Amino acid sequence: MTPEDVQRMIDENDVVVIDVKFTDLLGAWQHFSVTTSEWSEDVYHEGLGFDGSSISGFQSIERSDMILIPDPNTAVMDPFMKHPTLSIMAEVNDPLTGEGYPKDARSVARRAEQYLKVTGVADESFWGPEPEFFVLDSVRYDSGRDSSYYYIDSAEAAWNTGRGDPGEPNLGYKTEHKEGYFPVPPRDTLQDLRTEMVLEMQKVGIEVEIHHHEVATAGQSEIDMRFSPLVKMADNVQWYKHVVRNVARRAGKAATFMPKPVFEDNGNGMHVHQSLWKDGTNLFFDADGYGLISEMARYYIGGLIRHGPALMAFCAPTTNSYKRLVPGYEAPNVLVYSARNRSAGVRIPMLSKSPRSKRIEFRSPDPTCNPYLAFAALLMAGLDGIANRIDPGAPVDNVDLFEIDPREHGYPVIPGSLEEVLDALEQDNEFLLRGGVFDEDLIRTWIDYKRVHEVAEVGIRPHPHEFALYFDA
Repeated sequence: MTPEDVQRMIDENDVVVIDVKFTDLLGAWQHFSVTTSEWSEDVYHEGLGFDGSSISGFQSIERSDMILIPDPNTAVMDPFMKHPTLSIMAEVNDPLTGEGYPKDARSVARRAEQYLKVTGVADESFWGPEPEFFVLDSVRYDSGRDSSYYYIDSAEAAWNTGRGDPGEPNLGYKTEHKEGYFPVPPRDTLQDLRTEMVLEMQKVGIEVEIHHHEVATAGQSEIDMRFSPLVKMADNVQWYKHVVRNVARRAGKAATFMPKPVFEDNGNGMHVHQSLWKDGTNLFFDADGYGLISEMARYYIGGLIRHGPALMAFCAPTTNSYKRLVPGYEAPNVLVYSARNRSAGVRIPMLSKSPRSKRIEFRSPDPTCNPYLAFAALLMAGLDGIANRIDPGAPVDNVDLFEIDPREHGYPVIPGSLEEVLDALEQDNEFLLRGGVFDEDLIRTWIDYKRVHEVAEVGIRPHPHEFALYFDA
């Protein structure tokens, strides 16, 4: 799409404002709106100014001036605004050099795509993440000096089987813990809401394959998108989360992608399917290979396993992520690979023998990640595996890895905390810097921000369960 095409969209839809969106370092969308009278083709090369010091992880105040360069290919009509609004994504540039900002996540993802071509290994990568989320009827939380608590509720939650509020009959049909996979209505209370989410996703250009209730109680759901190239899919993930949240809010509910909001039930993961292609051919397919994958795919897996602990600093980047990555809740934390085995960190889906469908699936990430950084990091790890012919070892089949101690069998595991994966990233990041894809300052900023604002802040606060453990000690 060209700037001229965008202008036609503006004219044909009687647009009154253009909403400019960009992604901050942590993965959250930021935006501001420009009136149509102030919008011209100049913005596509001159950019729009903003204060970079007010965005988490960006500039210091003495170097705060930054500009946004809109990408006309991302222009769509925003389905949630009362007044006709065109939404467009932008990348961050330095106004002095005119170059892309090293800490702009979308630019990182674009550089990863360019680096893939430079290597000659492939000319395109395809990505298929599966973000999970909960749709809740009530959410309350607070963290203060004299109190700390959270309270969530869902009409279909298992803990509400005995609920009896005056004037609100309890109609039963609750979803028990770990029994939410594929129930039909009335147990699945969210069928129509998810369909509404799908329809809104389609309006902004996302191709959706299926939607369904997920395993956990309290409204866990999943909507699966059709695979796309790296930057396009990261854009889609941002829209996906935006649509889910806003459709839920419109229905008087709240959606969360938090990895582990419900104790003793499955959390929200984001399995990431990936493959490399060249000249229209899937390089991961081999009719004679284990799981129908090629030697190249095995080496790619070797890179994911070798760099797995460091990757998790971008792929599961919250303290809450490591409350999900524990045995027993379908959250793989063992860095081995297998065909069909869903307890392995890397799975080779065996649902089709078609060469076009062959891919590998990294199952440990969650949807709190910045998709641009997470996908770029996964690609760089896989390419390192290919370049160095990293052997992933033997596949682990016919073993439920959730039921054994993997260390006793010599299997590598993902570290058990955000602090540990940040340490791993600090020690293992050279593979990310190749081709100028990631920047040392970005990695340093990421590690420091996470340690100071998340690890330390969570670590110094009393936890409600500590009162149950220690108040009468």
